[in-house]
Amino acid sequence: MSRLAYVNGRYLPHGQAVVHIEDRGYQFADGVYEVCAVLGGCLIDRDFHLERLERSLAALAIPKPMSRAALLVVLGEVVRRNHIVDGLLYLQVTRGVAKRDHLVPAGLRPALVVTARRIDLAALDAKAARGIAVKTLAEIRWRRRDIKAIGLLPNVMAKQEAHAAGAAEAWFVDDDGLVTEGASTNAWIVNAGGQLVTRALSHAILAGVTRRALLGTAADLGLAVVERAFTPAEAMAAREAFITSATAFVTPVIRIDESPVGDGRPGPIAMRLRLAYLEQARAGRGAHANHA
Repeated sequence: MSRLAYVNGRYLPHGQAVVHIEDRGYQFADGVYEVCAVLGGCLIDRDFHLERLERSLAALAIPKPMSRAALLVVLGEVVRRNHIVDGLLYLQVTRGVAKRDHLVPAGLRPALVVTARRIDLAALDAKAARGIAVKTLAEIRWRRRDIKAIGLLPNVMAKQEAHAAGAAEAWFVDDDGLVTEGASTNAWIVNAGGQLVTRALSHAILAGVTRRALLGTAADLGLAVVERAFTPAEAMAAREAFITSATAFVTPVIRIDESPVGDGRPGPIAMRLRLAYLEQARAGRGAHANHA
């Protein structure tokens, strides 16, 4: 069965889903997005994603395309019409269509696109069981990384450079020599005392939804979390390292640049967190899962 997409009020075959050539998202990257995991037909951490979407829209002064209740109907329909059991849902809101000009004309109607696709959970679990490598790169992005904006060219460049070096993810390092985050993930380490360390929220990093949910999972497991920045050297010397995102859940990092992390294998704390997070998500505990 062919995929379907939602585009500005219409459910269309994926191949026919198009936007106007003067959509400001296309011409200026003037928009925001969210990626939400779907497990067992449920949107994972749904409310956290919608809260962040609304914060990003407000930061850019883009009106909401519809009420939250109406948006939930659209999201649920996209999941249902695509018969997604385990997958990813992508939604994008741009400022709308207007004659190309840097100044924003008044009265624009936001544009909304929603798509969904299936994922192979077994392949993701196998990847986590192997662990991944990351490559550190200089931070070259803009200074409002807390906004989940669609202008991702520096992230794409970093992913490509990491891939060329045999790594699955890039970790950006700021001018102070501190890790900010990954190209599409949040960065974590486990220090010698068994504490989880991840950078505190600010304009320097995205407030990851999985990061937010994992703070609750860590508390449930009795694991202490310290929110502070760390250097690549500290990460390389850590007991464990891992990344979090809606697409990676919790995935162990076993190598940073040319240095193994710990014994070079996925760490037990990271794997325990992954299992606990996924169990909570599948069980629909708390904010983890909501029916589409």
